[in-house]
Amino acid sequence: MTNPVDSPYSPEPTGSHPAPAKRSDEDRSAYIAVTVFPLLILLAFAAAMLAPEALSPLAAGTNYALGIIMFGMGLTLTVPDFALVVRRPLPVLVGVAAQFVVMPIIAWTLTRIFQLDPALAAGVILVGCAPGGTSSNVISYLSRGDVALSVTMTSISTLLAPLMTPLLTQWLAGQYMPVDGGSMALSIVKIVLVPVVGGLVVRALLGRFVEPLLPVMPWISVLGICYVVIAVVSGSAAKIASAGLLVLLVVALHNCLGYLLGYLIGRVTSRDEKASRTTAIEVGMQNSGLAAGLAAQYFSPEAALPGAVFSIWHNLSGAVVAALFRRRDARAAS
Repeated sequence: MTNPVDSPYSPEPTGSHPAPAKRSDEDRSAYIAVTVFPLLILLAFAAAMLAPEALSPLAAGTNYALGIIMFGMGLTLTVPDFALVVRRPLPVLVGVAAQFVVMPIIAWTLTRIFQLDPALAAGVILVGCAPGGTSSNVISYLSRGDVALSVTMTSISTLLAPLMTPLLTQWLAGQYMPVDGGSMALSIVKIVLVPVVGGLVVRALLGRFVEPLLPVMPWISVLGICYVVIAVVSGSAAKIASAGLLVLLVVALHNCLGYLLGYLIGRVTSRDEKASRTTAIEVGMQNSGLAAGLAAQYFSPEAALPGAVFSIWHNLSGAVVAALFRRRDARAAS
């Protein structure tokens, strides 16, 4: 699975040391993708800030946009993507467990340290309780991580989201705002689980017809996430003007601490450098578009702000993390 920015790579063999990449064309394509994606998100953000009243009606279509994104994710999946759960269960279980333990705890801790108002605190916690980010696979590839492991971790955390996200959100954010865990779980089933499984089934039954469409799907996902950002930002433009820098600081700390702790957990539980890089990226990158949409639906437009900011930030930071890992490899090689 390679959403929302894709490259036509195949999973690299696993090992304790990253092998030099020999896919210059694919690297170039992937770098373009991870550059263009955050730029498009920034443009969407700017448009929503400049014309909030004109664009705020788009909020009514947020769930449909998320459903399209998730269906595109399902189309990129195949049954063998889940085989690592059987062949290499430990790194998969460690990564998914860290996803739903580390990021929620960091989110809750940051809301306490910075004394965020209830709506923003609930939004930050919801981001922390979301499944893995949909652009983590290409960042793992650029970082010379374990791409097959990345695909499996993202898939499993997404499929667990209808249970884990509302449960954790109700537990950690219930002190700030009322959380209807049952309704949220049903919404996640409708906009995440059903489209993902539907895409997986369509790919399995009509793979010959789906294959030519796959290069287009990541960019449809990009447009879908841009739509979500426009919808949620236009509804909270005034709050961004007053609290935007604070939210950016909290989001940046949340994301970077996720990378750091994810990497350390990977190193402690495995000596595999590639797996550790992948665990760091999977833990640090969240499905913030989903979090923003759920926050706008179940909390308030203000609560959607952390998810919207995270959508921009984690793609920029992911590109930086990939560059740092590659520089580290170059130094080791020399």
